[in-house]
Amino acid sequence: MTVQRATAFAPASVANVAIGFDILGFSVNALGDTVTVARSATPGVRVLGIRGVAEDLPLEAEKNTAGRALIALCETLKLPFGMEMTIEKGIPLSSGLGGSAASAVAAVVAANALLDEPLPKIDLLKFAMQGEAVASGSMHADNISPSLFGGLVLTVGIEHPRVKQIPVPKGIQAVIAHPHMFVSTKAARAILSRTVNLSDFVWQTANLAGFISGCYTDDLDMIRASFQDVVIEPQRQLLIPGFADIRNAAMAAGALGCSISGAGPTMFALCLDADAQGVRNAMVSQFARQDLKVDDWIVAVQSEGARVVAS
Repeated sequence: MTVQRATAFAPASVANVAIGFDILGFSVNALGDTVTVARSATPGVRVLGIRGVAEDLPLEAEKNTAGRALIALCETLKLPFGMEMTIEKGIPLSSGLGGSAASAVAAVVAANALLDEPLPKIDLLKFAMQGEAVASGSMHADNISPSLFGGLVLTVGIEHPRVKQIPVPKGIQAVIAHPHMFVSTKAARAILSRTVNLSDFVWQTANLAGFISGCYTDDLDMIRASFQDVVIEPQRQLLIPGFADIRNAAMAAGALGCSISGAGPTMFALCLDADAQGVRNAMVSQFARQDLKVDDWIVAVQSEGARVVAS
């Protein structure tokens, strides 16, 4: 029997993971967006309503990340029916937690359940990336891929993306600290230099390779030594009050590494289970010194990706 309506949940995500700008990210199942999509006899895509922590978003499908992703899907497949959807936002706007990506991912996962012949995830990734471009101004998958596939994910390529889920050593957790402030993704990308010094390129490349190698070999010392962004973080840290103090406090409390989640202002730290509470307390305390309230979570880096929750 043909499914007429489906609801999907897509988790938040931490993009870049410090050393993997636009290519590395991991899912954060503590929060996410939920999208309900229904078949419609009227062609086209319509956004019927937006609820939750971020309601002030465009209802025009072309200007909405979830709407644009579904338009791409419908046009590519030349579907004989339209789609209507409602969006429940669980991720704050401009938080650095992949809210625009999660909406696009949840939309295509829900829509996929309505198809007579559902598509593989790699095809859904391409449609969701087109939606994400509405918010960020460019196509990249470092939020889309972990939200869709789950866990720590490396994505290589744009037009023909290849996705690889990276193993995470046992016992590593992530501390997420989201201050109550806004940083525009487009603005955070606009401040970035378009050129990189050769020495920084070599250093950053070595750190990315070292981090991934450490994940595959359970080498915590390699992960700790490699977890330094020498290209993007130095430019973006000025957008987060007290960044250096927050990072230093996390490291002093035992973190393997600490950096900016996506474009910010959320920060994250990777640490062992035994150190997670201390790292969280250290980061929250430093944010408080900046008169910033935070929402914070301790989460597994390996967690489930987007899924249909009702149909």
